[in-house]
Amino acid sequence: MKLYVRFLKLICSCALILLSGLAQAQQEPIGYVKTVTGDAWITTMGQRVKAELGTAVMIGSQIKTEPGASLGVTFKDNTVMSFGPDTEMNVDEYTFAPAQGHLKLVTQMVKGSLNYVSGLIAKLEPQAVAIKTPSGIIGVRGTQFLLQVEPAR
Repeated sequence: MKLYVRFLKLICSCALILLSGLAQAQQEPIGYVKTVTGDAWITTMGQRVKAELGTAVMIGSQIKTEPGASLGVTFKDNTVMSFGPDTEMNVDEYTFAPAQGHLKLVTQMVKGSLNYVSGLIAKLEPQAVAIKTPSGIIGVRGTQFLLQVEPAR
């Protein structure tokens, strides 16, 4: 019986190690901070870090700039998002596997300003890009747009 319990513990330990490795593999960066002025933050899985050149952005990351700050992020497909002061945006979904035909970029803009320049996802499959706002969803059909979202009152 003790051997059986040890065997089960070993199997459970191996499963946990495998699952943590899969979770880390799924959390590879989808973009990086390329410019930052003032105080800005990237929060991923509850961990808040000050944005600096090269800070990673992941699926599920919240991007936030303080008043007077700005931040630029370049994603793996060369989409560029530049955020103005007092901005908050969440990266909800991101898939960039063009060889397999899997392309998607979905964000939630909570408040602030955004200058968006299309990357390969929007060029290859424009309907795969959506920027959600409190009052609607922007479907990307062009190469660049500016967005201003007023904070909810």
